[in-house]
Amino acid sequence: MPRKLIIRSVMAILAIFAIMLFSANAWLARYLDAPMPLAQPTVIEVRPGSSLRQVASLLEAQVGLNHPAIFSYWAQREGFDRSIRTGEFAISPGMSPRAALEHLVSGQAVQYPITFIEGTRVQDALSALWNSPKLNITLQGLSDAEILAAIGTPFEHLEGSLYPDTYFYTAGTSDRDLLRRASARLQQVLSQEWETRAVGLPLQTPYEALTLASIIEKESGIFSEHGEIAGVFIRRLHAGMRLQSDPTVIYGMGESYEGNIRRVDLETTTAYNTYRINGLPPTPIAMAGRNAIHASLNPSDGETLYFVATGDGGHHFSATLSEHNAAVRRYQLRQTQ
Repeated sequence: MPRKLIIRSVMAILAIFAIMLFSANAWLARYLDAPMPLAQPTVIEVRPGSSLRQVASLLEAQVGLNHPAIFSYWAQREGFDRSIRTGEFAISPGMSPRAALEHLVSGQAVQYPITFIEGTRVQDALSALWNSPKLNITLQGLSDAEILAAIGTPFEHLEGSLYPDTYFYTAGTSDRDLLRRASARLQQVLSQEWETRAVGLPLQTPYEALTLASIIEKESGIFSEHGEIAGVFIRRLHAGMRLQSDPTVIYGMGESYEGNIRRVDLETTTAYNTYRINGLPPTPIAMAGRNAIHASLNPSDGETLYFVATGDGGHHFSATLSEHNAAVRRYQLRQTQ
């Protein structure tokens, strides 16, 4: 075969190969960037130790990925086999194979929320915790002392030792890790608020402030009232008056509380009945948020020493006992009519 013919043949073959390579790369680009046939968001779970082939099969089965073998070959060629993380990831409609893989490499894993509510007890928080989906439960059934030891809080009592907030976690997070976050957050907030406290308070430690804040939290769900309620309690402590807070009576009654406080309950001495004990109870009675903690350390000025619920969620504040008794008659009569 003449030399020129050989050269022409080789050039033709190379041209065909180049065209094929270009076409293959163009097809691969279209394939990688075309939306997958997914109608609604779908959560997939990549388990520890999953290979690219297993991930491709998962995407094929759950989100309609075409050509999983080509996908896994391309992903391995690009070095993604060492970058895919484990966990749950949400694949959205319109995502391409390339975008889905990038999401598995650098996107945020599915987050689940859990909320601890201001003014509720720690047992309410634990109940919500242990009924949360995808959480790894390790502490259920342990005593309060054992839970305290597990989460590393400096407090001696579990009540009030968690900060009320919404926390987000990924599947497989342990309840211990989440409680440690809630405990550490409380320590942070309490420390910050203690540093900006008013002078001359009858509170010796941040824990006493937390205890008072928990009572404030239980007395009113209206944040704007917290400072004034704190002012009443601080003035009472200064004057050597008992706090006489109904929520402390209820807390001290424990399981015997059935929705009403009777006179005998007010007259029964417990460690928490502030009608019968001087000063603060030994522990918080609920979880306190920043607003209540701030109020306990920065109470409103004034002369009020009493308050009574008005029946609409708020309170009437009085400086004298006679004014308070009149307010009690007024609002309690209105509530019973």
